[in-house]
Amino acid sequence: MAAKLGDLLVAQGALSAAQRDEILRRQRDSGRPFGVLAEELFGIEPRAVERAWAEQFQGLAEWIDPLSVFVDPESLALVTRRQAWQFGVLPMHFEGAELAVCTTPGRLVRALRFCGWRVGRPCAIALAEPDALSGALQRHYPMSGMSASSLRR
Repeated sequence: MAAKLGDLLVAQGALSAAQRDEILRRQRDSGRPFGVLAEELFGIEPRAVERAWAEQFQGLAEWIDPLSVFVDPESLALVTRRQAWQFGVLPMHFEGAELAVCTTPGRLVRALRFCGWRVGRPCAIALAEPDALSGALQRHYPMSGMSASSLRR
């Protein structure tokens, strides 16, 4: 079972347990998202909510080796070489209407933002270790000076 967003924010020190419980009570009454209520009620920074959400997503996401999956040239054309390295994304192939995209846990939030404004279609995100994603990016988007350490920054 994945960790709950409120528990992750408490573990980060962004919320107290009492604040988490208050948000949960309000959420039951209103049906509004936990993160939005945390921001509104207790001034939690959106970045803290994003970090907790990314941590939560890591427990749910599929982990892959991007060097061993099928990568469709049509999907690669959606992203430039610079964008692939800057945002840590590897568009792999289409699964129906969704684009399968690989990123690393450290680049997850940036990758999701990028996919939302650049790709223009729903994306299914898979995660990979930085070394593996770097190898795949070097294969499909070679760029001088780029490496796994580039993805960790």
